[in-house]
Amino acid sequence: MEPIRHVAGRAIPFGRKNVDTDVVIPAHWLKTITREGLGKGAFEAVKKEPGNVFGDPQFARAPILIAGDNFGCGSSREHAAWALLDMGVTCVIAPSFSDIFSGNAFKNGILTVALPQDAIDRLMEVAQTDPIDIDLETQTVTTRFQDRFSFEIDSFRKHCLLEGLDEVGLTMARGDAIAAYEARAGKDLSFLSGPLSQAA
Repeated sequence: MEPIRHVAGRAIPFGRKNVDTDVVIPAHWLKTITREGLGKGAFEAVKKEPGNVFGDPQFARAPILIAGDNFGCGSSREHAAWALLDMGVTCVIAPSFSDIFSGNAFKNGILTVALPQDAIDRLMEVAQTDPIDIDLETQTVTTRFQDRFSFEIDSFRKHCLLEGLDEVGLTMARGDAIAAYEARAGKDLSFLSGPLSQAA
């Protein structure tokens, strides 16, 4: 997982509320055995709408998506996070998120930023013409127009995102402690590694 400290660039001013994971990535895309290419299927139905924001070339590969309330509701499909990453999105800003989507996003290295609706409205306006800047270390979202919005994030999630640590990475970081435990257990609990006693 790539570390996230600073995300800056154009933001896709989507803004739609109650976007479920089937909208993010439709079910027929779940047959794939790889994460690559899912960005093509992201927001497939929305992309068919005339004048949709995803068809605007100025937002191609934009690293930020601005959404409405309750983003990522619906099913628990992790493919939604994979699709966002494949289309270049590493941060989603919305008033609120589905808990399951938020967890999947975090585990895949996507920063979810919850801000009040008035802040979302302002960022939607800025995103039409200018970039947005997100600093995870200071937990702020800023614009070149002196807008500054602070956001909260769980300290454990912040640490993992800053260091680029997923569940495997967290385990590997404790490699020395795990090896020391196994060495002790091999001596103290040697009976566990011996042959099973035969029933009489």
